[in-house]
Amino acid sequence: MARMNKTPPAKRAQILTMMVEGVSIRAISRMTGASKNTIVKLLADAGQACAAYQDANLRNLKCKRLQVDEIWSFVYAKAKNVATAKAAPDVAGDVWTWTAIDADTKLIPSFFVGGRDAYAANVFMRDLSERLANRVQLTSDGHKSYLDAVERAFGNGIDYAMLVKHYGPAPEQTGARRYSPAECVGTTVGTVTGQPDKKHISTSYVERQNLSMRMGIRRFTRLTNAFSKKVENHYYALAIYFMHYNYVRIHTTLRVTPAMAAGVSKTLWSMDDVVAMIEAWEAQAKP
Repeated sequence: MARMNKTPPAKRAQILTMMVEGVSIRAISRMTGASKNTIVKLLADAGQACAAYQDANLRNLKCKRLQVDEIWSFVYAKAKNVATAKAAPDVAGDVWTWTAIDADTKLIPSFFVGGRDAYAANVFMRDLSERLANRVQLTSDGHKSYLDAVERAFGNGIDYAMLVKHYGPAPEQTGARRYSPAECVGTTVGTVTGQPDKKHISTSYVERQNLSMRMGIRRFTRLTNAFSKKVENHYYALAIYFMHYNYVRIHTTLRVTPAMAAGVSKTLWSMDDVVAMIEAWEAQAKP
């Protein structure tokens, strides 16, 4: 039986690097010569391997201050267009990525892809709580689903505060200001559980991380034709992005990777190391 050609590790590393730098799949295909099917197959395998590795290794974390938020995107079509979309799958429409970030090490210990509802909030918070080794201070925005989710996941074993932002009137939706956000005119801080330190009640880091995701994941870019056609590929792209962010990318302020700052990794990873991990996963998962 003829053996299927396998993409060399160096080329796999090149393709994955381009993915996390915001290059589209078609552009990667043009620049590397790899077929679109080969790139999508690598996306799926690498995404599963990166998700499995982080799920197993981001445990017993000694975080002190965490911030959480949700970021919007969509799969196949925006929610308002699903009804008229051709052959739209059941999961088409708006999709939200829930993320947590350690304010000190900048590690992303947990993420979840789903709706912006109570179910997603509970799954996300339960997963986050199971990764922590000690009591933490948590800050979220004013999304009400967090209230029940945090209580269910942590009980009284957390110092939790909400930071609610207040916005002025939306700008006139014409011309250059059509997509401009409303101006934030103030905030309200509310203690929900425990005794959170007021100096550290903030969502600035996680909101900045949302911007990094918009810049670094092509399918999150607004006002383009780059979007996820399948929710599975959306999840895989996120898993690869967070693997690179946590283990490979040196944080400019910390001068080490978030994984090193958090004590999860003793060494700086390269994308070649990520490919080696993926190939070890493939060998174990697909004998």
